[in-house]
Amino acid sequence: MTVPPPIIAPSILAADFARLAEEVRAVEGAADWLHVDVMDNHFVPNLTIGLPVVQSLRAATELPFDVHLMITDPRRWAPGYADAGAHNVTFHAEACDNPVSLAKDLRAAGAKAGLAIDRDTPIEPYLELLPSFDTLLIMTIKAGFGGQRFIPELLDKVRAARRHVDAGHLELRIEVDGGIAADTIEQAAAAGADAFVAGTAVYGAEDPAEAVRRLRGLAERATAGA
Repeated sequence: MTVPPPIIAPSILAADFARLAEEVRAVEGAADWLHVDVMDNHFVPNLTIGLPVVQSLRAATELPFDVHLMITDPRRWAPGYADAGAHNVTFHAEACDNPVSLAKDLRAAGAKAGLAIDRDTPIEPYLELLPSFDTLLIMTIKAGFGGQRFIPELLDKVRAARRHVDAGHLELRIEVDGGIAADTIEQAAAAGADAFVAGTAVYGAEDPAEAVRRLRGLAERATAGA
């Protein structure tokens, strides 16, 4: 198994929304990406931030934005996040009838393209699409709310994706999102994940930057032993 160095992406869903710019700066120098959850109260039963907040935050930090669109019409909205300067724009397979076409649009707009697979969605039908993507985001909870408990059985999808990526020599990040913390990140890394979204584990800590560094160390240790 070949796994690149881990990426830690704190999720601002767990940050203090009244102090977002400060919360983002609290992880600068430690985090690799900043994970931004966009929910529309249609695809998932929750409503969070949208494009105007992302545009405002873009001016507040140099951290690459990892935008996760949990919305019903990604073809309409996703390119706007690329135009706003997002590094990576991920949309859900369940919400898009032509994922490869949208991935091309995102890349043409200057962003990397990510495909997200929700808890109850089999991964196998999407493995052949992976050469068109830069990131595969595998939910380790049900998309829609932060603070849920990690579901270890979903790591079977990570293992299947890692086998496929390694066999095809693909340049693709395998990202996990949901319940990632000090007691779960090693399992996810050993399964083959190399990018980790962590919300409460970072923003619930007294020192968010130190929490990021600790998570990275645990992921590196698990990968070295895999």
